[in-house]
Amino acid sequence: MEPIKNIGGDESQLLSKICTSDQHGENSPYFDGWKAYDCDPYHPTNNPNGVIQMGLAENQLSLDLIEEWIEKNPTASICNREGVHAFKYIALFQDYHGLPEFRSAVAKFMGKARGGRVSFDPDRIVMAGGATGASETTMFCLADDGDAFLVPTPYYPAFNRDLRWRTRVQLLPIKCRSSNNFQITKDALEEAYENAQKSNIKVKGIILSNPSNPLGTTMDKSTLKTLVTFINHHKIHLVCDEIYAATVFCEPGFISISEIIQEIECDLALIHVIYSLSKDLGLPGFRVGILYSYNDVVVSRARKMSSFGLVSSQTQHLLASMLSDDEFTDKFLLENAKRLANRHELFVKGLEEVGIRCLKSNAGLFCWMNLRQMMKEDTFDGEMRLWKMIIDDVKLNVSPGSSFHCDEPGWFRVCFANMDDETLEVALRRIRKFVEKGQVEIRVKKSWQKNLRLSFNSLMYDETMPSSPRNIMSPHSPLVR
Repeated sequence: MEPIKNIGGDESQLLSKICTSDQHGENSPYFDGWKAYDCDPYHPTNNPNGVIQMGLAENQLSLDLIEEWIEKNPTASICNREGVHAFKYIALFQDYHGLPEFRSAVAKFMGKARGGRVSFDPDRIVMAGGATGASETTMFCLADDGDAFLVPTPYYPAFNRDLRWRTRVQLLPIKCRSSNNFQITKDALEEAYENAQKSNIKVKGIILSNPSNPLGTTMDKSTLKTLVTFINHHKIHLVCDEIYAATVFCEPGFISISEIIQEIECDLALIHVIYSLSKDLGLPGFRVGILYSYNDVVVSRARKMSSFGLVSSQTQHLLASMLSDDEFTDKFLLENAKRLANRHELFVKGLEEVGIRCLKSNAGLFCWMNLRQMMKEDTFDGEMRLWKMIIDDVKLNVSPGSSFHCDEPGWFRVCFANMDDETLEVALRRIRKFVEKGQVEIRVKKSWQKNLRLSFNSLMYDETMPSSPRNIMSPHSPLVR
């Protein structure tokens, strides 16, 4: 059979506007770094000089605990002799509500991930295909084409895809800066809202990630109360992406928006939570996303929309059993936090040894790394040049702050939980070598410039010297390319 040939002519006239638009958000350095890794992936023996993936926020530190549980609980899977008795029940049609035991187990785990300080109603659990599906469904429920959500910067690059592409919703920045560790201020919040009003843009709500991606920080109670008061006053929604809730590894602890609304008067119908098992359990391949809304109409309509991206019944069956096991979940949450803390400390100390500082963080699978001192220009062009050098020469895929809509150049997100200890050490060695090489070449350059000035000064006294030092060439530091 001959391959199907592309139809010639103007394809934009043959396909939909959504299909041909560039609003998917993947034309970004954030995704370009992934492509660089895909083309040349690091392997300790097969490709030791390949690109190390430090741009993927994935938690591989505690998968052994899950593997151990699966081995001890064979009845949780329908794909073996011990669990095949449930095959017919799981294989037949399931409606979009999901298995009752799955929703109950997820609601229970969500409460545990928040320290048991709040409980969740299984009947408000709406399934989706990962946090991506849950986020988009939320936008479809809350906003129309052209409406806007305010989002504090820096924020997850794929929000442009998840929240904007198919919904046609706008994202408007609440500008946060390093002078106060990128915390949201009331002034910045009001400025973003007022700017939208002046531009005749209808603001339908605020969306944020807490714990923050990419900062790895948690919001304090005062900030969360300010946000609730603000949205309540303006009658707009608050969507809290809490997919990193159980990745907190040191104080201060995580405070969920679900705790705040127990302490402050507000319209509950304006509050919505996005959750997932991709980060807290390290199961992104399972595509388990959750929308938990306090709005009855949103729950009802989102559940109908979930038909387009359900979680497979087989996955629900396995997770219902796993998350109902209190002994396992208690152990996992404690051990996972310990491992994240140890890995974070190891990585941050390794960076500090070569003079690289990170924003102080207490959660997440990454660090917000400050490389401003390594840039030739304190601009976003300078940031991109440094980023390309790190990708091409150092062979590390880290993500530039500009792809997170950061208002200041020089910040990079670097992930530390998606690799084993040996690969992390290779990455640190590469960083160490890169920084040391740059420091040596900068010292050589400064020495050359000093000698050049001396040579020019001495010309006033000795006219027999050559007009230029032809045998001396200016070094080209990789840090100032």
